[in-house]
Amino acid sequence: MSGGQQKATIAVHVRGPDGMCSGCRAWWALLTPYPCWQVDRATSRQARAITVRFLAGVR
Repeated sequence: MSGGQQKATIAVHVRGPDGMCSGCRAWWALLTPYPCWQVDRATSRQARAITVRFLAGVR
């Protein structure tokens, strides 16, 4: 890589609030299955909590 190519790459990789550029985020999105296990677990727990509250109101 020449100095010009390095500067161009760095100019394109503008970091967002999470420290990743949009290109890096797109690559990570390809590597991470969706929904990821954290989201799957969180939605499952949320559904359980809603069900428990509903059933507590029915009794």
